Amino acid sequence: MYLFNSFLFCGFLCMICQIILDNSKLTPGHITSILVVVGAFLDTFSIYDQIIKIVGGGALLPITSFGHSLIHGALLKAESMGILGIFMGMFDLTATGISAAIIFSFLFTLIFKPRN
Repeated sequence: MYLFNSFLFCGFLCMICQIILDNSKLTPGHITSILVVVGAFLDTFSIYDQIIKIVGGGALLPITSFGHSLIHGALLKAESMGILGIFMGMFDLTATGISAAIIFSFLFTLIFKPRN
């Protein structure tokens, strides 16, 4: 059932983004930023955690999960360290993904040549 729910969730999210992309002047970068903010907003009120319980791992794949991870880590650190923990915890859960993106993009620039 998780597989089906994951498919529906990711498909619904892609459908909404495609509708926004087709009917507005927003670029894919704008839509990506909006999805990160939506994921952060939903996690602030613990709605995204409920979505993860229903959908399973499919909710952890879209870019909304990045906003969820940023806020989730910040709120966890804020409980133990106060205001300073917000800034420290924001990158605890996302550090691996950010590091991987930097390392792989560097390696791919060494291997592939850009076209004119």
